This record gives sequence, C-alpha cells and structure tokens, in this order.
Amino acid sequence: MAILTLTLLVLWLVNTCFLGVFYIREKRQAMISNFQLVNQAAEEGKLKDDSFLLQLEKSHANHNISVVVMDSAGQIILSTTQQSDELFSQLLSAILGQQTQDKNNVLDSEDNYVILRQQDHRLNEEYLVLCGTLGNGNLIMMRSAVEGIRESTNLANRFLVCVGIVALFLSIQAVIISTKRITQPIITLTEISKRMANLDFEAKYVSNKRRNEVDVLGEHMNELSEALEKNILELKQANHDLQADIDLREQRQKSQQTFVANVSHELKTPIAVIQGYAEGLAEGISDDPESREYYCNVIIDEAKKMNRMVLSMISLNQIETGSSQVTYHRFDIVSMISNMLSTMQVLLEQQGITVEFGEEGPVYVYADDFLVEQVLNNYLSNALHYAAGEKRISITLEQRDKHLRISVFNTGTPIPQDSIPHIWDKFYKVDKARTREYGGTGIGLSIVKAVMDSFQQQYGVINHENGVEFWFELEV
Repeated sequence: MAILTLTLLVLWLVNTCFLGVFYIREKRQAMISNFQLVNQAAEEGKLKDDSFLLQLEKSHANHNISVVVMDSAGQIILSTTQQSDELFSQLLSAILGQQTQDKNNVLDSEDNYVILRQQDHRLNEEYLVLCGTLGNGNLIMMRSAVEGIRESTNLANRFLVCVGIVALFLSIQAVIISTKRITQPIITLTEISKRMANLDFEAKYVSNKRRNEVDVLGEHMNELSEALEKNILELKQANHDLQADIDLREQRQKSQQTFVANVSHELKTPIAVIQGYAEGLAEGISDDPESREYYCNVIIDEAKKMNRMVLSMISLNQIETGSSQVTYHRFDIVSMISNMLSTMQVLLEQQGITVEFGEEGPVYVYADDFLVEQVLNNYLSNALHYAAGEKRISITLEQRDKHLRISVFNTGTPIPQDSIPHIWDKFYKVDKARTREYGGTGIGLSIVKAVMDSFQQQYGVINHENGVEFWFELEV
C-alpha cells in the first residue's frame, strides 16, 4: 500500500511539473512540421491542391493549430480558421509589440521563423505562436492554445486521485486476502512445530492445490516429523530391548540362585538317606545278605531319584532362562501320543490302568516336538501315578478355531481347591507322601508351565467329580 501511494504521488508530481513542458515541446514539433509542410507546398505552388489541404486539415484537427498565410500585398492566401483577419491582426500586433522583444517568451528562433509564447489579455489565455517567411516570400502565422494543457493536467491529477482511492481500497482487500493465504499456512506450521516440540507427531501439514514455498516447507516438516517419530520409536524400542536384557539378566541371576537353593534343599534328603545307609553298610550293622541287598537297593533308588531331579531341574532352568532354543515344526500329535502310550504299555498293565484314545487319523500342529513330548510325558506320568478308582486314563483332542486342545484325564481324587494355584510352582507337592512313594520331584508341572509360556499358549487343570483333567493348546 505504501508503494502504491508513493507511485501515485510520483505520478501526480510528474504530471504537475513535467506534463506542461512535454506538451509545449510536442506543440513546437507539430508547428515546425506544419511550417515545413506549408513551406514545401508554397515552393511547389500546391497551396490550393486538395491533397495538401487535406493534410493541413488533419494537422489542424489533431494538434489544434490555426494557420494563416499572407502574401506580400497583405492578402490572405490560406487560412484554417474563419476569423483569419482578426487572427492575423492580433498576431501581427503581437509580433511587432513588446512580446517579440522579451527574450523569455521566445521558445525557438530560426532564420525563417520564430516560435514564442503569447498572452491574450482580452481572452486571458496563453498561446504558442509561430511567425515566419515561406520560401516564396509569403508570410505564415500559426497559433495553438496552451491553456488546454493546464486543464488536462488538472483533470489527469484528479483522475489519478480517484484511481488512487479506488486502488488503495482494492489493495486493502487484496492485502487482507493475500495475507490470510500466506499467514494461515504459517500459523498452521507454527502449531505443528509446537506439537512436534512436545513429541506429538500426529499433526500433518496439508498442501494446497497450488504448491508454493510454504507448502514445500510444510512437506519438509512432515518428513521431519516422520523421521523424528521413527527415530524416537527406534530409540524407545532400543531402550525397551535394553531394559528387557537387563531384566532377563536379573531374572537369570535370580533363577540361578533359586536353582542352587532348590537343588541344595531337595538333595538334602536323598543325600542324607544315601549317607546313612552307606555308613550302615560300612559299619557292618547288618551282616546278612538280604539286609545288605536292601541297603544297596535303597542307595540305588535314592541315587536314581537324585539323577531324575537334577536332570529335570537342568531342563527347567534351560527353558526358563531361554538357553533351550524353541524350534517350531509341523508334526502329527496323534502319532506322538500313540508312541508314548506304546512305551508306557508295560507300566499301565502292571498297575491295571486302561487308556482311552480314539484318534486314528493324523492331526498336525506347529510347535517344538521335543518340548511338547516333555509336556505330554509329565501329564501322562501324573495320570499314571495318581489314577485311582476305575483306574482309567482318557486322552482327547478338541479343535478350537486355530488351536488344538489336548486333554489328559485320569480317574481319582480331585485336587484340593486351595492347592490348584500352586501346583505349577517348583517343588510343590499336593500329596507329599505319595509323591515320595513313586519318586516324584515336584518339578514336572513347573516344566509344563515353562514350556507353554515359551510357546505363548494356554494350559490348565480342571477338577471333575471322578478325577482330574490337565490340558494344553497348540497352534494348528
């Protein structure tokens, strides 16, 4: 708006100061051209020719220049105005009067003409006048009013003022519109940058249909936001992984400490038994062969129990600490169960236990077959040792969406309700006397828990009126 106002002011000053000078210069040039035109026609004797008169009339109309040509006898030969006599007398008196002697009024002076400014006091108007002698000796006089240029200048200045007011009004509207178009995206970018500073990367800049520098900046800020968000997420993930490694290390340390403590506690009894019987044999407490054989069998049984316990605890520790790698395979669970039942057939017959397993066709699952075999072995061992009443074991497979539930049920006494939450803990024994009787370590179900947690699958136990059902699920 300031530039527009300054431009209009400069135009007004130029009009006021220089338009008149430019106008008079153009008038002088037009008068000289007309003089040359009339002089050429006079020398060629064509002052009465129609083509010359037509050119002169056009010049008179375009430049408002009146022309009078007089011979040496004072007769008017050519005139472009109806008041030629009056014009000639006024011009003659002006030429012969004081204005010709005032050098300030003379604008141009040549050998055959002179151009000067003349003031008509009667009409209170100013004219440009050319007085001269043609090549054939005739006199020529031209006159053009100067007052019109002042009116034109004033009119042009008034027009500029009106145009300036309208232009200023329109410029205000244009500034308001353009400012909104420019500042609104910048305000949006400012808000986005504030949210980015607060680690909020959800806000995105939306470019306009007509892309400009602000849109390019907004797109770059979007890219910066995405890059920052990605880097921060990677940093958080790295921190999370680092914390997980620290937690895993602490967990392993605690697990090792617990492992050592549990092994020390659980091995006390069998070691004490072995030590006592071995000392008895060494001291010869019993000399008969049957007693010595009994003592040796006890020592052998306790050593076997210790071996089973240590192996079970090593396996559990490897699973819990992640030392045992989980390798997934697609295998037939029906075939695995059938093979395990064949292996246990002698024990089942010795204890008079019947097994119900009606699956025949292959059923494939995805898991680590070695670890799944450990789970099944613990479930079947528990069922074998705790089966009572009808002494029946039932194994069922149930399809559940993308999972297969494998259940092992045995008839007998249900697990006490207050013991169910603890049966998955290490060395927890519901019936310690009976567990001791068949050599249980109290680690089997803890191994089941560790294996299923590594699979990230479900497992559990259900009490029935006539027995207990243990189950676990695998992906199909």
